[in-house]
Amino acid sequence: MRKYEITYLLVPEMSEEAVNGKIEEYKALVLKDNGQVVSVNNLGKKRMAYEINGKLDAYYIVMVFTAESAVADELRRVMKNSDEVLRSLAILLD
Repeated sequence: MRKYEITYLLVPEMSEEAVNGKIEEYKALVLKDNGQVVSVNNLGKKRMAYEINGKLDAYYIVMVFTAESAVADELRRVMKNSDEVLRSLAILLD
């Protein structure tokens, strides 16, 4: 198992409940395949440095987890195909 950190930006139109639902969805995706979520930090809605898809604000979330590389790849794929995720970046911490 390897340790990863993924930062993702969610569209600003989402409600707090919807944001928390997305966080839980991505945590469940990690836990489903015997991964372990170390921490989730919801930084809230912030102004971005530049416009993305016509949006100036986004919800910033940082999640640290340990899992096999296949789990991290699946998480990246799911986020890439989600309309609610503006950007995501996953890095290996080991």
